[in-house]
Amino acid sequence: MNKWLIAFTVMLPTLIEIVDTSVVNVALDHIRGSLSAGIDESTWTITSYLVSNAITIPMTGWLSRIFGRKRYLIFSLSLFTASSFLCGSAWSLGSLIVFRILQGIGGGALQPISQSILLESFPPRQHGIAMAVFGIGIMFGPIIGPLLGGWITDNWSWRWIFYINIPLCFISILMTLFFITDPPYMKRARMKIDYWGLALLALGLGCLQIVLDKGQQENWFDSAYITWMGAVSLVSLILFVVVELSAEHPVVDLRVFRNLSFSVGNVMMFFAFFNLFASIVLLPLFLQTLMGYTATLAGFVLGPGGVATLIAMPIAGNLVTKMNPKWLLSFGIVVAAYSTFLMSEFTLSAGMNTILWPRIVLGIGMGFLFIPLTTLTLSTIRKEEMGNASAIYNLLRNLGGSFGVAFVTTVIARRAQFHQARLAEHLTPYDLPYQYAVEQGSRILRERGVPEALSHYGAIGNIYRQLLRQASMLSFNDAFLIVSGILLCILPLVFLMKRGKGGSAAGLH
Repeated sequence: MNKWLIAFTVMLPTLIEIVDTSVVNVALDHIRGSLSAGIDESTWTITSYLVSNAITIPMTGWLSRIFGRKRYLIFSLSLFTASSFLCGSAWSLGSLIVFRILQGIGGGALQPISQSILLESFPPRQHGIAMAVFGIGIMFGPIIGPLLGGWITDNWSWRWIFYINIPLCFISILMTLFFITDPPYMKRARMKIDYWGLALLALGLGCLQIVLDKGQQENWFDSAYITWMGAVSLVSLILFVVVELSAEHPVVDLRVFRNLSFSVGNVMMFFAFFNLFASIVLLPLFLQTLMGYTATLAGFVLGPGGVATLIAMPIAGNLVTKMNPKWLLSFGIVVAAYSTFLMSEFTLSAGMNTILWPRIVLGIGMGFLFIPLTTLTLSTIRKEEMGNASAIYNLLRNLGGSFGVAFVTTVIARRAQFHQARLAEHLTPYDLPYQYAVEQGSRILRERGVPEALSHYGAIGNIYRQLLRQASMLSFNDAFLIVSGILLCILPLVFLMKRGKGGSAAGLH
């Protein structure tokens, strides 16, 4: 079978699933109004999908062995198709949440199965090119999702963000039926079901995802709800590790972490997507809350970075077979960290070009980071273990994004309070610049017809509003700077990784 045909077949469901992870965010207000739900209640349409998705991803390798990989992929696509129709037809918030859970279960398997099929279809020396194809969906999905969701919601209805999946999924199912075949080691096998592993995994990851999604909203561990969820998650995941290491047929084979390159690669991918998702969440938030951009315009600011990634990935995929991938990976990390450092220098007077350039740099950096990192991480894994390994790798990538978003939203909230308190120290009658600003502001308001008795308080109010904007700006600067520093900290780990035997001879040592 033609490997490029297989590549397109598996890239389509990957792109659909990742787009669906972020497409609902921009339609949330419309969904809330249509289904008469509160703000807190409506966010469960996002959380429910993320939780079921996170639980399903690490099980993918195990479920593929039980049912056969091709059969399981078709089942997942069929479930995703049916649940997409049901989501679009939802009559209440409760029904939508249930259907989103089903959609997350169906979508969870699509990324890891697609990645493992790609790596098996291409010879080891072309794994970089294979990952460039896969990376188009991984990197482009979070960018096109909000844009597509916003446009569909504004021009049609929020229900069409789900209905649009159906024809694409049908095409994907047909292509899978005709073009995908299972290798002998991925045929259906009889295995004893690891019930304890299943239960602990579902409980641990489900509670963890809820903590990450709701933590800042509930003020983290000041909330008894978040504290209990965190405790249940921690205990469940510790017990899960103990059970899986002793199980004959574990749901997730953790023994793969004995491979040093795989272990290090997972840590690096976690922090790479920590940086990426933190940045692509912070940037539109900064533009909309402080710079006055519309949601659509803020979404378009992300676009050029996505194009830069699409250009960088094939270049990186080609170079990874011709030179030492560690140097490409190091270059990608430094460039991505530099881009977030540039974002930390934004000001309230930043122009469009000043904002676009760091986003483009981030797109280039992530293109050169993702390809060599994935190649180095998975190139030493045997084909028989690829399904399990790619499932773990995709889980760590998704968790990195969730942790990144939770971290930066917390940093912004806490640092804004800190800077507000520090700046407010200067708003006293004894501070000459403050006195001058109040006088000037009062004079301007009086010239505009504001009564003299009110102009003084109006001037103070305007100054305080500017103070809040400056405090928020400084908190965004802090968040970008911290994220940049965290990414740079993983740079030394590059030199612990090893290249698989099938790669090019150039620069492997």
